[in-house]
Amino acid sequence: MSFKLIKQAFSSGQPPPMWKPQPLKDRYDVVIIGGGGHGLATAYYLAREHGITDVAVLEKRYIGSGGSGRNTAIVRSNYLTPEGVRFYDESVKLYGQMSEEFDFNVMFSRRGHLTLAHTDGAVRTMRRRAEVNRLQGVDSRLIWPDELARLCPPLDLSDHPRYPVQAALYHPPGGIIRHDAVVWGYARHAVRRGVHLHQLTEVTGITVEKGKVTGVNTRRGRIKAGTVLNVTAGWAGVIADMAGVKLPIATSPLQACVTEPLKPFLDVIIVSGSLHVYISQSDRGELVMGAAVDPFASYSMRGSFSFIEGLAGHMLELFPSLRHVRLMRQWAGLCDMTPDYSPIMGHTSVDGFLVDVGWGTYGFKAIPVSGKMMAQLIATGQTPDLIRPFRLSRFEEHNLVGEKGAASVGH
Repeated sequence: MSFKLIKQAFSSGQPPPMWKPQPLKDRYDVVIIGGGGHGLATAYYLAREHGITDVAVLEKRYIGSGGSGRNTAIVRSNYLTPEGVRFYDESVKLYGQMSEEFDFNVMFSRRGHLTLAHTDGAVRTMRRRAEVNRLQGVDSRLIWPDELARLCPPLDLSDHPRYPVQAALYHPPGGIIRHDAVVWGYARHAVRRGVHLHQLTEVTGITVEKGKVTGVNTRRGRIKAGTVLNVTAGWAGVIADMAGVKLPIATSPLQACVTEPLKPFLDVIIVSGSLHVYISQSDRGELVMGAAVDPFASYSMRGSFSFIEGLAGHMLELFPSLRHVRLMRQWAGLCDMTPDYSPIMGHTSVDGFLVDVGWGTYGFKAIPVSGKMMAQLIATGQTPDLIRPFRLSRFEEHNLVGEKGAASVGH
């Protein structure tokens, strides 16, 4: 840890603003629609690695107000397909370097990620995932109840639950990170390199002339642009429609909640795909819990009692000792789900209009690598090999990257 971080920890003064607002110009080389982690990371890497600083990031509300600030901050790379494993493994590595790179504590904590298997079929799936991970050089392995008991003593491993735990996929590199710090870090360093961040700037239209994007319309005026990148998560389809691009995406709410703070007792992240729940403990002692996306398409970000009722029932099957713990708050975010549960990254049928969307429940994990790869694509015009499998045309080519088995609840 740097001396600067230690000094900040003992400082009692008011910290200076992380960035200052800039005037909105009438033209930028690159306009990024969406002020979340993906958009900010792309802007940062454009400036840092390619010297492209005439960049504007437009955000309808405030920086990080979407999925980047509404997720549960889990980072992992134990996916099902070789393409997904390679991609997310690179992201985990970048997260591990982030505090040093930004000289700013993003509170990255490697906890170990455990995906429980309750049936014979689930055990086979975990074994397959472990082998795919290991072939890609990622640390994952199948473990049994005796080792599970050592890693997570509070977990009920008896035959009392309706779905007893048979085994688990253990992924030691998995961890948690402070999502706000990630957003602030990218925003701060992008601005320092000349990028303009424009909050409260809603995009109302995209101008396309002769098959090429030429600018965007906002509530603050029109902006000309050579390249426009759509990184708007749940609103991805709405923005793409403005450019005449149809995306195979459905938007659904994803809910989560936290409990009152407790003394530290849960060192690992626990996920159950069969029960559709997951849990980790924050540095403040809160239990952060969630489930799968709501079973309907919607743009609502309101919590529901049915979510809490279902989550609590399944959570108490895994951790009966939590029966007296009180919930403090719940929230929801929007997930842009593709048919194969993998993202869409790269060029579209409109020249100069690019997308980085379709992240579903796992976009936060991909922030560093997606920003780096999209910046490379914008700067060079060539699609990096790491994101080529996630091109939009794969749906027409029948070359899907099926990640549902590893992504449906393992946030």
